[in-house]
Amino acid sequence: MSVQLVHGDITEQRVDAIVNAANSGLLGGGGVDGAIHRRGGPAILAACRELRDGLYRQGLPAGQAVATTAGDLSARWVIHTVGPVYRRSADQGDILRSCYRSSLAVAEEIGATSIAFPLISSGAFGWPTDDAIQQAIKVLRGSALDARLVLWDMSTFRLAERLLQET
Repeated sequence: MSVQLVHGDITEQRVDAIVNAANSGLLGGGGVDGAIHRRGGPAILAACRELRDGLYRQGLPAGQAVATTAGDLSARWVIHTVGPVYRRSADQGDILRSCYRSSLAVAEEIGATSIAFPLISSGAFGWPTDDAIQQAIKVLRGSALDARLVLWDMSTFRLAERLLQET
């Protein structure tokens, strides 16, 4: 399938699953993570606490993904993934692509057919926007699911449109 680009708010997407660019603690934070927890309500935090009390006592490792309820969001599930923090001295593109691949695999496991992604690692984790877009496109282009990349900022959306046409 093709990658759909959307300018908007990921918490308002009407899809089976939305992806949360989480921190490894899974207990909320800023940016996309904070927005999803605020709009989704306490059910998401409760589900994340259960994960932290069980399989993910040390937190969710970068590049992996796990699903919870979506609480009050229109989606059925939130798939949490932890992107790598950008470091110019280390190539971590494989970990960033793994966030997308792992999220897609979890979506298929839970029966989702549509999924919305934010631009993982591009905010507080410092990944250069143009490369973050290219990494996302590489993985999402090969998805069998209805996948969309939801971009909050209009300049980022325009850049993504251009990069999608070029690749």
